[in-house]
Amino acid sequence: MRENTIQSIWADGGAVLNGWLAIPSSWSAEVLANQGWDSLTVDMQHGLADLSQALSMMQAISTTSTIPLVRVPWNEPGVIMRSLDMGAYGVICPMINSRAECEAFVGACRYHPDGYRSLGPTRARVYAGADYMQHANSTVLTFAMIETSEAVKNIDEIVSVPGLDAIYIGPNDLRLSLMGEGGADNEDPEFMEAIDKVFAACKQRGVRIGFHTASVAYAQKMIDRGAQFVTVMSDSALLAAASSQVVTAFKEGGSAATKGGTLY
Repeated sequence: MRENTIQSIWADGGAVLNGWLAIPSSWSAEVLANQGWDSLTVDMQHGLADLSQALSMMQAISTTSTIPLVRVPWNEPGVIMRSLDMGAYGVICPMINSRAECEAFVGACRYHPDGYRSLGPTRARVYAGADYMQHANSTVLTFAMIETSEAVKNIDEIVSVPGLDAIYIGPNDLRLSLMGEGGADNEDPEFMEAIDKVFAACKQRGVRIGFHTASVAYAQKMIDRGAQFVTVMSDSALLAAASSQVVTAFKEGGSAATKGGTLY
């Protein structure tokens, strides 16, 4: 079976740099996949791709060594299983608040006897290899999103679920649940206290820690704190930031923003 290099990076003690795809385009997915991200996540929750578009985006990612992941819209077994059958090498599942919800999520990602995933890896077998079924349970990654005060309260039970590889902190919803207002890259004491509780539980159980960030600087802070998987911005945010830089430079009479660039 094709190697999941996320696992290799973790085994070497490194942190994974993950990109985020909100734009429903195989072309933009292919462009980002060629920039050196360790993994790319097709976002089907708040991103604009449906299952058909996610398939073409994963096919584009697969022209490179970048690992294709999917954030599913919800903890719904049908979509989870189809995403894996299409070739996703990991699933990020939103709003996991209890052990039971985590068990249902992980079970949908694992074949018998470790779960209840139905056997039919249509494209996954082509992408990963003919021995996909024999190795999928140990190769496909499960990320449970921690996004609420309830999840923080139940974190010890959540991370004790067999087969859970990692948690993934969604800061906007978590801060909204804790403090009544969303926000990324924040260091509010109440928020950081919750983060520390989650990190401690994960470290005790050997569960990896993922974090969604809006800057390289904050991503590095989370790595220093113990995260092994960080997302920095998204394709739409990167496009907006780069476009704004060019427009501002042009209107201010400068050219530094485009110096040395490539015309497409």
